[in-house]
Amino acid sequence: MKYIKAAAAVILLILLDQLTKYLAVHFLLPLQGGRILISGVFRLLYLENRGSAFGMLQNKQTFFIIFTIIVLAVILYIYYKAPKTRRMLLLRLDLILIFAGAIGNFIDRIRQGYVVDFLYFELIDFPIFNVADIYVTVGCFLLIFLLLFYYKDEELNFIKK
Repeated sequence: MKYIKAAAAVILLILLDQLTKYLAVHFLLPLQGGRILISGVFRLLYLENRGSAFGMLQNKQTFFIIFTIIVLAVILYIYYKAPKTRRMLLLRLDLILIFAGAIGNFIDRIRQGYVVDFLYFELIDFPIFNVADIYVTVGCFLLIFLLLFYYKDEELNFIKK
């Protein structure tokens, strides 16, 4: 009962990710060159990514599946062990964000063998990405910040117990 809000948040985030990917497939796939939103800066451009971030490790689906399952298990463990205090709320919200992003891309890998990417900052020629990637990236940066600057070492002892 106490994890219903977290599960609902994860489901909503995953649904948003999957909806955006569905829209990308149906509206961007047929377009050559994608849809320009800000000329020379940002466009929506369909891409089937068979690798990881920045296209690394192409066609290593078994590795990604095993790695994702391990990451998801670690996140669930930490979320479950984290004290249900106000101080740990940021950590729990951050874990929800990373978990939802990992699941969003995991669904694509299992279902299709690739991840649908469609957001492209062409001004800086940044690799094409998706909403789940945003969740994971923001979540990881926030996690690093929390671990380095917000939580004290002794507050994280619950992980070892």
